[in-house]
Amino acid sequence: MNEAAVMGTGLSRSFESAAVARLVALLLPLALLGGALGSQYLGGLHPCEMCYWQRWPHAGAILLAALAFTAPARCLRARTLTLFAALAIAVSGAIGVYHAGVEAKIFEGFTQCTALTKSGNTADLLKQITHAPLVRCDEVQFRFLGISMAGWNAILSLGGAALIVILTLRGKRA
Repeated sequence: MNEAAVMGTGLSRSFESAAVARLVALLLPLALLGGALGSQYLGGLHPCEMCYWQRWPHAGAILLAALAFTAPARCLRARTLTLFAALAIAVSGAIGVYHAGVEAKIFEGFTQCTALTKSGNTADLLKQITHAPLVRCDEVQFRFLGISMAGWNAILSLGGAALIVILTLRGKRA
């Protein structure tokens, strides 16, 4: 096999790793955020405050990964944006670890109600109390295979972020 063929294979592998990392960085948070919104609006599960916290980094990761598609997969800008998307996904996963720990009573959760916004008058506050679903962060609403949604977010986010980093760095070496 000649040297040009070997070099071509290395470049192709580099491109594939970077392209796959970028695609995972876009699709993973889209799927996780879509699942969270679907469970809320279609499944009737009301999120607690920490559930909302886990959604924001995914939204940021979607934006960063989408911006990574504005450049070739192997270029520095695309790789950097992909790695920042992985970081945002990992942040959501870390919040998910804490949330799952609160659900398992490993960590102490909030000692005050976080479902209400501060309002200027008591009539608005009363309306919020009577109309808002009060969901505690330490109570699991739904489990799949014995793991809460926060736990699944932690597993999938941290695992996905690690995969993105590995693929991105492997693509750089090749």
